[in-house]
Amino acid sequence: MLLAPTIGDRDHKDIDMTAHTTMSGGLHTSAADSAGTDIGLLVLRAGSGGLLFVTGSQKLFGWFNGTGWQRTTESFEKMGYQPGKVFGTLAGLCEFAGGALLVLGLLTPLAAAVVIGTMINAVHVTWPHGLVASSSAVLLIVAAAALGFAGPGRIALDHNRPWHRQGLAWGAAAVALGVVAAFVTLAVK
Repeated sequence: MLLAPTIGDRDHKDIDMTAHTTMSGGLHTSAADSAGTDIGLLVLRAGSGGLLFVTGSQKLFGWFNGTGWQRTTESFEKMGYQPGKVFGTLAGLCEFAGGALLVLGLLTPLAAAVVIGTMINAVHVTWPHGLVASSSAVLLIVAAAALGFAGPGRIALDHNRPWHRQGLAWGAAAVALGVVAAFVTLAVK
């Protein structure tokens, strides 16, 4: 004789299913959810940081079919960043180093600030050509801000290190530092 499960049977199954969850800030999260979050943060870091690393290396070294340092500095002069050698080098270094730090998940709030400041300047240059022209820089600002608040996840060099920082205060500090650095650069260019 087959019996339909009773309410008590379902409750027992629910208890077994939740036995593998942990309590975090009043919310139940499973190990699979946590791993998914860490992988998502890794993908975000690798994608946005990798893109910045490539564009920075194009500007500085001519890698990945880039223009190289000389042509980069000349283009910065034409965009009104005087002296072009200083600002072109600074932009390339910020993209290269900020991107590398994001990919590695190392000093994440500082990396986020560097990316935010650099990409605000990129938006400043591309905005006259419309939102589509600025969309890549805007998306990189959003990604960097998200990582500044959320942190790099467990698949990162920051994880379980004394310098690991994340959360509201660190994210706000990363955004503020990036914005201030961008406006200082725009003021002195």
